[in-house]
Amino acid sequence: MEEKKLDINSIIGFILIFGILLYMMYQNAPTPEEIAEQEKQEQIEADKKAKEAQQATDTKVTTAEDYALGDTSDSLKVEALKSKLGSFAYASTLPSGQDNETDLSTELFDLKFSNKGGFLSEVILKSFVDYDSIPIALIQNGNESFNITFPTADNRILNTKDLYFEPNISKNGDNTVVSMRLKVSESQYLEYRYELKPDDYMIDFTIRSQGLSGVVNSSQDINLEWGLKTYRHDQSITYENRYTRLTYMHEGDKIDKLAQMTDDEEDIQDVRWLSYRQHFFSTILVANEPIKKATITSVDLVQDEEVDTVFTKSYNSKLPLTFTNGEADNNFSLYFGPTDSKVLKNYEYSLDESIPFGWGIFGWINKAIFIPLFAFLSSFLPYGIAIIVMTVLIKLMMSFVQYKQFLSQAKLRVLKPELDEIRAKYKDNKMKAQQETMALQNKAGASPLAGCLPGLIQLPVFYALFMFFPTAFDLRQKSFLWADDLSSYDVIAELPFSIPFYGDHVSLFPILAAIAIFFYMKMTTGQQMASQPTQEGMPDMSKMMKYMIYFSPLLMLVFFNQYASGLSLYYFISNVISIGIMLVIKNYILDEEKIHAQIQENKAKPKKQNKFQKKMAEMMEQAEQQKQMQQRRKR
Repeated sequence: MEEKKLDINSIIGFILIFGILLYMMYQNAPTPEEIAEQEKQEQIEADKKAKEAQQATDTKVTTAEDYALGDTSDSLKVEALKSKLGSFAYASTLPSGQDNETDLSTELFDLKFSNKGGFLSEVILKSFVDYDSIPIALIQNGNESFNITFPTADNRILNTKDLYFEPNISKNGDNTVVSMRLKVSESQYLEYRYELKPDDYMIDFTIRSQGLSGVVNSSQDINLEWGLKTYRHDQSITYENRYTRLTYMHEGDKIDKLAQMTDDEEDIQDVRWLSYRQHFFSTILVANEPIKKATITSVDLVQDEEVDTVFTKSYNSKLPLTFTNGEADNNFSLYFGPTDSKVLKNYEYSLDESIPFGWGIFGWINKAIFIPLFAFLSSFLPYGIAIIVMTVLIKLMMSFVQYKQFLSQAKLRVLKPELDEIRAKYKDNKMKAQQETMALQNKAGASPLAGCLPGLIQLPVFYALFMFFPTAFDLRQKSFLWADDLSSYDVIAELPFSIPFYGDHVSLFPILAAIAIFFYMKMTTGQQMASQPTQEGMPDMSKMMKYMIYFSPLLMLVFFNQYASGLSLYYFISNVISIGIMLVIKNYILDEEKIHAQIQENKAKPKKQNKFQKKMAEMMEQAEQQKQMQQRRKR
């Protein structure tokens, strides 16, 4: 960027402004008499404030000492202080009424509970680190907000985030219990109760009250407001943000999500759980009883990938609390841990459904086939080798599809001379040419649909694997060859600049995958073009298919440069195997002379049409008759 320099006009301007300021200061300077009077007034005010401060200190110390000693004989002072400060503000006069934090460490967590607000101010997962080897922090440095808005009996609104709770740690068997109480008195309080179990990412969380029926106006809505800004943990903020999403279960067992890459807001009902997912880690609030309604929002914080590199999304939820006879009694669970299907499926209410395995059959294929298969292979193989072996097994399982496609193309190649003759014979009657073409293909058993339908079978497998690799927690920070992390992109070169949609680095696995796709498409497209009959419009179609040969590899090269290297490795191996299978089928399995002989035998046999073929023939016959009638009318 060019450095800005001061010219002579700017210098003169600054001098003039400085001169005006000096003149204004001189004009407004006080006289000696005014200065003496001002000093006298300041001394009077200082004495007054010192006296008031001493009185306030005396009152506060007395109240704190009474609390510490359990002395309630001076109850009139306490009640007067409560009346002056407000019911819940009484807690700020207690020893806990300071901005302190209570530390707690378990096998899985390093936790901090804040006196102010009573909620967790820090949650660090001890077993995991981010791309920069820093322990994973789900809550830290004020990225979380947890607040209950209380309408009081005297028509005020209190926010628990601004009030002070008294902490207490105890044991319940092997479990650790943390109690945070916002006190009106010793027998009147609002309590957040956390119970932590050994080696468990789920924390039991209860919001309850005692003796507040006359203090809280429970006839009005008392709402819990919970917000979280999710930290970036992965190397590629673009890739991580794509799989960072607010997911929820509502209305029985329906799983829905807010928008993926745009801001979104929804009003939902009968909410069972809310998952603040941030790709490989999640913060989940689970309700023991469905929440009647909730308003949830998601804001995308990554507007500029070069600048917005700390947070990915901002989540907020507003939901009503349940009060019975004026007292709060709400039981929840809080999950802080990995977005790992092996961990989440151990909990109730289908928390593993918060992972985007894909909808419908795609998710079923992942959960029933790919996840168990990969878990088995990776239990005794390095993760990169497990990906390769799984790819080989899948391609072998789907090889019959490629065989059907090549068989269909071979049949059409054998019929191509006869199909060209039909089109030449009926070049002035396209409808008749189409009828004869379909009749010949039906007799020979060489329908073009026979090659398309097997290809459709591969789509669920293709999409399921596309969803599997970004959600495979086991690939996180696992290395293979030059890739340091199979769940993130590999880097063979850093660029001194950033290319839109591509990034500031070069990944090798997408390059290899693009090359493999190019050769595979070139081979298959050549086969398809050779089997297509020549007709009007075919040169344009041929041109489009040739463009696809170059467009698809380019799309892989650019789009997958910031995707998981494990996914690019799969596509590379998959296309290499497809090329090998195609060469084997072409050179060692299919024999065009035998196919030709079989076609001639099929043509000699009477061929029964199925319902679809009959319907198509009838429609074409009707169209042909209408065309002839129109031609007669014109004559």
